[in-house]
Amino acid sequence: MKKYITTSLETHLFFGRIMKEHALFLQAGFPAGEMAYINKANWYRTEFEKVLWQTVRLADGTVGKDVLCSGEVFTEFTVMAEQQTGRLTKIPIDFRITQAEKKLQAGCGECGDGRMALQIRQLNQRVLGLLRGLIMFKEQILQQVTSCRLFTANYPLLIEHIIREAKLYQQIITTLEKNQCISSENMLKTEQFWNQIMMEHALFIRGLLDPTECELVETADKFAGDYCRLLEEARQQDCRAMNGLTRKTLETTKKYCDFKAAGTKGITGCDIRSIILPLLADHVLREANHYLRILKQEGE
Repeated sequence: MKKYITTSLETHLFFGRIMKEHALFLQAGFPAGEMAYINKANWYRTEFEKVLWQTVRLADGTVGKDVLCSGEVFTEFTVMAEQQTGRLTKIPIDFRITQAEKKLQAGCGECGDGRMALQIRQLNQRVLGLLRGLIMFKEQILQQVTSCRLFTANYPLLIEHIIREAKLYQQIITTLEKNQCISSENMLKTEQFWNQIMMEHALFIRGLLDPTECELVETADKFAGDYCRLLEEARQQDCRAMNGLTRKTLETTKKYCDFKAAGTKGITGCDIRSIILPLLADHVLREANHYLRILKQEGE
């Protein structure tokens, strides 16, 4: 029961925000005339904002310190990135959620409480319903874009990327609802998933930087190559040889987090020329921080 409650809330704190921002990036990427798509993306954005508010209220004194301190829930740049992105896109972003997250206390206050478990079950079912719709919406966008019936400023690969992340979120919550606990995940599969995500982040960053940012483009390209090689090594190894690969992945991801943090600081400070929304920079930093926490836990 404690594990079920804590893991559900920690998952929503991370992935609920990620889904909210996916909807925002989709919304911001459509031409002004595509009102049906804009309105639907906006609806999902506001629904996941409500999910996040509910999660924050339930999470105080209930979630782990390692999650709250990992930089996956928020970073030092998140509020500024939200304020700047709201101003640039004219999409309202409730940054009070981030301010409330900063005040969250770790602990296990009511982890065994039956009433709390019922609230978590209701929240999980609500999220699963939203995810079914959001995944279908993303898949529809991808199909329309790749058949040249719809324009968006988002790469087709980025849309595939955010579909995979939504499906992982769905899988985690579904497992929790079936078993009330997450079994020890196969680290090989986990690393393959997140190494793919990290590689694609580097490709997106490379493609969204201004061509004059030669050094940053080169660094992003190098990280894309690093993660591509890690993926290839993982394909050629069995689980017995994973420890060495995990250590190598951990070192690469530490450096990548530093690169993304410097990039987020540069973008929010208007020191980097790009077409990267400040919140997108912070978004990919939080995902790298999340992966880094997983790798550190595996190495303990």
